[in-house]
Amino acid sequence: MTGKLYLCATPIGNLDDMTFRVLETLKSVDLIAAEDTRNSIKLLNHFDIHTEMTSYHEYNKYDKAQYLISRMQDGLNVALITDAGTPAISDPGEVLVAECQKAGITVTSLPGPAACITALTLSGLSTRRFCFEGFLPSSEDKKARKRILEDLKDESRTMIVYEAPHHLKAALSDLYETLGDRRISICRELTKKFEEVRPTTISEAIAFYEDNEPRGEYVLVIDGKSLKEQDEETRQSFMDMSLEEHMAIYESQGLSRKDAMKKVASDRGVGKRDIYQALLDGEKS
Repeated sequence: MTGKLYLCATPIGNLDDMTFRVLETLKSVDLIAAEDTRNSIKLLNHFDIHTEMTSYHEYNKYDKAQYLISRMQDGLNVALITDAGTPAISDPGEVLVAECQKAGITVTSLPGPAACITALTLSGLSTRRFCFEGFLPSSEDKKARKRILEDLKDESRTMIVYEAPHHLKAALSDLYETLGDRRISICRELTKKFEEVRPTTISEAIAFYEDNEPRGEYVLVIDGKSLKEQDEETRQSFMDMSLEEHMAIYESQGLSRKDAMKKVASDRGVGKRDIYQALLDGEKS
């Protein structure tokens, strides 16, 4: 029989967040694949786990995935752990999961800590709808970074972004330039002794970090654009064109002039009679 891949979530700071199920799995599997064995050995030693360990990280994720799959095809069970949190979230584990599925190997996930969800629940922002962006492309890759930020510009869901301390100031500046001044909760040292959650605005955060050097890994939780704001921007874009240009959009789609007037009135938030009169006045002038 083939083995199985276990995705094992590990603490993001507080070791007491380790689940019993993950502990038992890490002790019972044949092999543990870890993002950084030097970091993970401290965790394993703390819990007196002596299972064989091998490295699986960003720079060997494709070749090592095939090796791990071959071991599972031989019947071994493998646990995957990342430096902290849930494997495959902003993590090379996603490649291993995809390759296991191709090879017909069973994958199961053992739930546990995830910095993105922890920060979201602490943010004070809407949790009903949210999206996770992970790390933004580096500032050196300006084209990719700009494209991602532009994609987020009209996002109505709460957004979650990871950022390293030495890139935080640049990230806040780029977010302000693209999104404008939004509400933001800046989270750091999550689950640790000096956990900090700073509900603020992007502009206030920029000012704060001019005088305070960023320390620790950050999770930024950013307010999405409200639907009301989106509707207002759409309405304003229609108001910036002439009535005839606006009418032409719908008439070119095959709508009658009467139906086009209904659409234009709805777009502009006025009555159809107002549009009819304005067009009539325009024809007279």
